[in-house]
Amino acid sequence: MLLSNPVVISIIVLLALSLLRINVVIALIISALTAGLCSNLTMSETIQTFTGGLGGGAEVAMNYAILGAFAVAISKSGITDLLAFKVIQKLGHSPNGLSMATFKYFILAVLVIFSISSQNLLPVHIAFIPIVIPPLLAIFNKLKIDRRAVACVLTFGLTATYMLLPVGFGKIFIESILVKNINQVGEPLGLHTSVGEVSLAMALPVIGMILGLLTAVFITYRKPRKYAVSDNNLSTQEIEQHIANIKPFHVIASIVAIVVTFGLQLFTDSTIIGGLAGLIIFAVCGIFKLKESNDIFQQGLRLMAMIGFVMIAASGFAAVINATGGVTQLVDTFSQGLGADNKGLAALLMLIVGLFITMGIGSSFSTVPIITSIYVPLCLTLGFSPLATVSIVGVAAALGDAGSPASDSTLGPTSGLNMDGKHDHIWDSVVPTFIHYNIPLIIFGWLAAMYL
Repeated sequence: MLLSNPVVISIIVLLALSLLRINVVIALIISALTAGLCSNLTMSETIQTFTGGLGGGAEVAMNYAILGAFAVAISKSGITDLLAFKVIQKLGHSPNGLSMATFKYFILAVLVIFSISSQNLLPVHIAFIPIVIPPLLAIFNKLKIDRRAVACVLTFGLTATYMLLPVGFGKIFIESILVKNINQVGEPLGLHTSVGEVSLAMALPVIGMILGLLTAVFITYRKPRKYAVSDNNLSTQEIEQHIANIKPFHVIASIVAIVVTFGLQLFTDSTIIGGLAGLIIFAVCGIFKLKESNDIFQQGLRLMAMIGFVMIAASGFAAVINATGGVTQLVDTFSQGLGADNKGLAALLMLIVGLFITMGIGSSFSTVPIITSIYVPLCLTLGFSPLATVSIVGVAAALGDAGSPASDSTLGPTSGLNMDGKHDHIWDSVVPTFIHYNIPLIIFGWLAAMYL
């Protein structure tokens, strides 16, 4: 029965605890224990499986710690303060409504370009967020931008284009994960797909996400939202004095460090090496002293530790989910009694199952191998075309990536937008992205499955 499935029960528990503002790490641990105890696993086996799976998130956590330290070093250089100050100056002290609205949408458009580039052009993923977003918070407050719109903008760029464009992270997702797994399972059954076919199959679902983005920016979160500003903010005169003290050499050194960091990350495929090189440049150029490196790293940990611990806990949770066997049971439950005459219902149910799986695991990249072995034979048995099969598998895997409490596509935006403690992860990042992206993905994914 559906409600007795350990995956379903654990996801319901995870979402309920998250919506009650329980810490996501605690919610993941409780949900993992729930999944294990609702299956054939004993408490001891569940704990061993959970702790055994934690190592899968260790590398990600270390990457985020280095990125946090790098972001702190950049802020000490003053380059982000200078950028924010220049932008506020351009706005003027008493800007009119038209100029504020124009500049608001200009900033949102730039952030869309930044986030898309972080996936496909310069694949740094969420590394740019703690560098770019915190100094812009003062500008967001001045323009009264609803940060939920910013979260939707960032998450769109982090998720939509890797599903469509086979470049950067898109190359990994489409070519190395989606095509590889589908062909591996489908070859004995006569199904073979290519990168071009995957991009074609995912085009319609991505159009759904574009409509969700436009709805969030121009309708749902269009109205101005005022955030309380603390009284201890610096005066304009103090800010100008601070800006005047910024050394041009430090600004140049920061630009060099950023270029070197991104370049090394692309060349070595290691965020740790790139971030370390950037920190060395900052230290050599005198932006911080070597004896201050301990403080820099500790501040970086405070900045990004939450994301790291959530990703570690999510790895343990995914290990328990896989060990319960609940995913296979869930698919079998939905597929029983379905035939060629029920293709519409079958497609909808498969997408919903994908949503449940990815919401818990928090990564579409990790979900593909789990569902491909089940979905490909099922789709072919039900008479779906190769393009429709690819679309169902791809969308089912991506569903929940944008709206999961444990996804770095929502954790990343929160890390930048909540620097002043005024942006809630669940209600201001997860819920808005779930509504504006997961619902359109289900609708347009279903249309793709039925008409491709």
